[in-house]
Amino acid sequence: MRILIQKFGGTSLSTEYARERAIHHIMRERDNGYSVVVVVSAMGRKGEPYATDTLLGLIRDNGNALPARELDMLLGCGEIISAAAFCSLLNSRGIPATALTGGGAGIITDEQFGGARIKRIQPEKLVEHLQAGSVVIVTGFQGITPLGDVTTLGRGGSDTTATALGAALRAERVDIYTDVSGILTADPRIVTEAKHLAIVSYAEICNMARQGAKVIHPRAVEVAAQARIPLRVRSTFSDDPGTLVTDSLSDRAELLVQDRHVTGIAHVNGVTQISVGAIEGRNDMQLQVFQTMARHHISVDFINVTPSGAVYTVFDHDTERAVYLLTECGFAPHAVQGCAKISVIGGGMNGEPGVMARIVEALTEQGILIMQSADSNTTIWVLVLETDMVPALRALHAKFDLHL
Repeated sequence: MRILIQKFGGTSLSTEYARERAIHHIMRERDNGYSVVVVVSAMGRKGEPYATDTLLGLIRDNGNALPARELDMLLGCGEIISAAAFCSLLNSRGIPATALTGGGAGIITDEQFGGARIKRIQPEKLVEHLQAGSVVIVTGFQGITPLGDVTTLGRGGSDTTATALGAALRAERVDIYTDVSGILTADPRIVTEAKHLAIVSYAEICNMARQGAKVIHPRAVEVAAQARIPLRVRSTFSDDPGTLVTDSLSDRAELLVQDRHVTGIAHVNGVTQISVGAIEGRNDMQLQVFQTMARHHISVDFINVTPSGAVYTVFDHDTERAVYLLTECGFAPHAVQGCAKISVIGGGMNGEPGVMARIVEALTEQGILIMQSADSNTTIWVLVLETDMVPALRALHAKFDLHL
């Protein structure tokens, strides 16, 4: 069989028109000779009856004391409702369809309720339905433990379900359908000149997803990269091919011809920069700082450590607690709230001289102070004040000619 995975998010199933568009995509790929597996999220977003956030609100309104195991039982209901309703709709159109839960599709996880990891997939039952000619609809975001308990895979789990099934079934491709037309060079709400990307690498899209681009979950990209399965990020509401994610040299010929150094710009706002100076006579400053953050489950990022001190970021909502804990340890932390982390991402920047110089030039021309920086093979990060974020994004997008 030629197998194709199609994943439809909540907004792709929340209205009658959206569901009609999803059916259109399924029929097109069946006509193209594919056996289709459809992974579905819960219908809609917060406030709509079956959305995950709505189900969480139900618990908050009823004591807010549900254990993690039972909470996963509840949170899996949104996808089950979505799968059952969509299965009925397909069958009513004469398209044979079967709905399976994550467990029914053979997705076996560990027992980390709320953020389970897939241990293995036993897809025999799913394959039988495909061989019988059915479209198989699988509930995203969930699996089952070896003892039969329902688990959820955490935020973005439906994307992970899709790519994991793609790997297990050796699918030709995984299509992630959303309400946007693919991956753009920047957030179009901020940079109006943002351009659609026809093709990106796994590393580039993974970094973009981690640094604020929310079109696909980075964990799902990692699974696809390991299995070398091409992804497409597409719009439910268009027949545009979207953005292809691959490392295949033949697929990436267009990229190689373009020879671009920077692929896109991403951002995360609402962060605080914390600086902690070393204290004479104490050699444990770095250990104490980061052990304290870890012990109190405060996520740290953008870390620079030197003999004279440590600088890192936390989310704004953790600032007060982080400063209090550091003060209790005898340190004198300095916190700057309201910062934004901007990421300049591109597989072509590795070993290319002058990229950082152009970043500094773009921001200096706008009078924007760089508070901190770091880099990796495919990404350079800079920290700026949140009030400077919009002009910084626009300046960097223009400096690297991403609008062309």
